Amino acid sequence: MSAEATWLRGLSAFPLTPLRDGALDEHALTALVRSIVEAGPASIGVLGSTGVYPYLPRDVRRRAIEVAVAASEGVPVLAGIGALATADVLALAEDAQTAGAGGVLLAPVSYHPLADPEVVGLFSDVAAELSVPLVVYDNPGTTHVTFTPELHAEVAALPAVAGIKIPPVPAALPAARERVAQVRSAVPEHVRVGVSGDAVGAVGLEAGCDLWFSAIGGVLPEQTMAIVRAHEAGRDEEARALAAHLDGFFSLFAEHGGSVRVIAEIAVQRGLVGEDPLPRPLRGLDAAGRARVADGLAALAASGDERADGLDIAHG
Repeated sequence: MSAEATWLRGLSAFPLTPLRDGALDEHALTALVRSIVEAGPASIGVLGSTGVYPYLPRDVRRRAIEVAVAASEGVPVLAGIGALATADVLALAEDAQTAGAGGVLLAPVSYHPLADPEVVGLFSDVAAELSVPLVVYDNPGTTHVTFTPELHAEVAALPAVAGIKIPPVPAALPAARERVAQVRSAVPEHVRVGVSGDAVGAVGLEAGCDLWFSAIGGVLPEQTMAIVRAHEAGRDEEARALAAHLDGFFSLFAEHGGSVRVIAEIAVQRGLVGEDPLPRPLRGLDAAGRARVADGLAALAASGDERADGLDIAHG
């Protein structure tokens, strides 16, 4: 099939997959998804890096997709299907399609380093079994697979591929534009290019990306959508200013090896999930980190954004 997903645009917000006592917290996941839906994103991404997909067994992943689709009110759900073995990826892809996902997100997860033909073989094997669009997850920091322009071109030529989730672009706009142009020149015109890395989300959009795959959009969707809407209205200076309000959180991301622990703490403090929502061995922030999250949320509330304050949706 030839895949073109018109909903791969704007904001794709990625919620946590919250746990409670080691089991999926369906009530909290429903609350997270509904809060995202209210903000008006183009899609919702479950079981991404923020959704801690590598830590979860197949049955939990399948149920998380079902819960997200039920709560999404028709907003397309993009479901992560990454795993080490192709057989497992194929099983997860079948689960995602059966559960109603609008598309799947696949990272070439590896333990032994994958050669380019092995990466192409993975995507080819999975694409052949899909009835929904596939988004390529280029995340070298976790997969240890580096996509060259040639590898992007070969994978993106597969008929099922509708988008690419690229790593963070450079913070400087000229370099970001050069990076996005390089990816675009390697892939078919219908393949959407989306930026990840929340600290450069606004820059990525201004540099020419079709969409922003956002972790912070899963817990602060109104603020993230405000950035996207400013960009879509041609007000990129305003978009950058709005993004700067979140810089404290982005600094915490960098200090803690990624966003997941900070996102979890934001969700806890907003009342969207219960305490300790991450799978072991992951643990939440220390007291100093929690205090900085509280300060950041207070600053957003003081700036006039009442949706940054506590909501107590899931457990209040």
